Amino acid sequence: MPSQRYNSLVPIKVDLRSDTVTKPSQAMRQAMAQAEVGDDVIDRDPTVRLLEERTANIMAQPAGLFVPSGSMSNLVALMTHLGRGDRYFAPRSAHILTHELGTAAWLAGGMAGELPWSLGPGIPSPDDVTAAAQEEPAKPAYYDLIARLLCLENTHNQAGGTVIRQAVAFQLVDAAHQVGWSVHLDGARIWHAAAAQGLTPSQAAGPVDSVTVCFSKGLGAPVGSMLCAPTGFIEQARRWRKALGGGMRQAGVLAAAALVALDQELPRIDQDRLRAVRLASALRELGLDSPEPDTNIVMVRPAAGSGLTPGQLAAAWAAAGVGCLVMGTAVRLVTHRDIDDSALGQAVDLIANATRQAA
Repeated sequence: MPSQRYNSLVPIKVDLRSDTVTKPSQAMRQAMAQAEVGDDVIDRDPTVRLLEERTANIMAQPAGLFVPSGSMSNLVALMTHLGRGDRYFAPRSAHILTHELGTAAWLAGGMAGELPWSLGPGIPSPDDVTAAAQEEPAKPAYYDLIARLLCLENTHNQAGGTVIRQAVAFQLVDAAHQVGWSVHLDGARIWHAAAAQGLTPSQAAGPVDSVTVCFSKGLGAPVGSMLCAPTGFIEQARRWRKALGGGMRQAGVLAAAALVALDQELPRIDQDRLRAVRLASALRELGLDSPEPDTNIVMVRPAAGSGLTPGQLAAAWAAAGVGCLVMGTAVRLVTHRDIDDSALGQAVDLIANATRQAA
C-alpha cells in the first residue's frame, strides 16, 4: 500500500508518518561537528558519558547506557532482567511484543505474556498484573515457567499515543513489585507523557527498575536511545550491548545532537500535542472519526457510511502528498518538530480535498 511505503514515488508535501522523520537542526549539526570524542568501547567517549549522566539524572536513575535504537535498548534490558525461558508480561500490542522482530524471544529468550487494556487503550490495570501473577505456580516445579518482569509502554504507540497517568503508573509498578516482578518501561515517548500531565519525565515514568527513552522520537535528534537503570544493571547491560554489536567508537558526534535535543527540544515538546489536538478537531469537522489525542499521535478512521477502508483513505492522502501510515484499523498521523502551523494547515487542506475525491 503506497501510504505504508517509505519509498513512495509520490512526493511528500507534509510528512506526518512519524516523529522520527525530523531532520537534525542546524544547532545539532554544529554540535556534532564540534563534539569532543573518544573511543567509547575502550575508555568511554566524553560526550557520550555526559549524555548518559545527564539523561540518567533526568530520569532519576543512577546510570545510563547510550544505544543506537529503542529496540536495542529494550532488548538489552530484557537480556539483563531475564534468564532464558523466563516469562515477562506486556500490554497487548506493545512495541516490545509486535514491532521488534520477536527479539525478546529470539535473542533474550523471554516468553511473552499479554495483558488486556482494562483501563483504556494501551493501559492494563493493577488487577491485571495481580491476576497474571496468580496464574503462575506459587512453588514452581523445575519445568514451570517463571515470571520475572512487567514491561509497560508510555506512551503506547499502537493505541494511539495514549498516556499511563502518573497515579496508575505508580499502582502498576507497585502491583508488579508486590508479586516479585521487576518493571521495565519502554518510555520512547515518555517526554510526551510527561508534558501532557505537566510532570517531569521521571515523575511520569514512576519508580520503574529500568527505562528506555528515545532522542529521535519527538526530540528530533538523528539517532539514539538511552537505557537508564541502577549502576550494576547498566554494567551488565553494557556487556549485552557489545554482544549485540552496539558498541560504538567516536559516538560523541551522535550524543552531541541528543544533548542539543534535551536543551532545545524537550522544553517545546508539548507544542506537538497541541497541534495534534487541533489536527484531530479539523478532521472531525470533515466528518472523519478522530478522537482527541492524548499526545502527538492522531488516529483517524473513515466516516461511517463512507464505504472507505483505512487503507483506501491513507492511499488517497498519500497520493495528495500527506505522509501517513495505516496502523491496525486506523490511519496514523504524527505531529513533530518539523510541522509548524503552516504545514498543519496545508495538511488539513490536502486531506480535505483528497477525502472528498475519494468519497
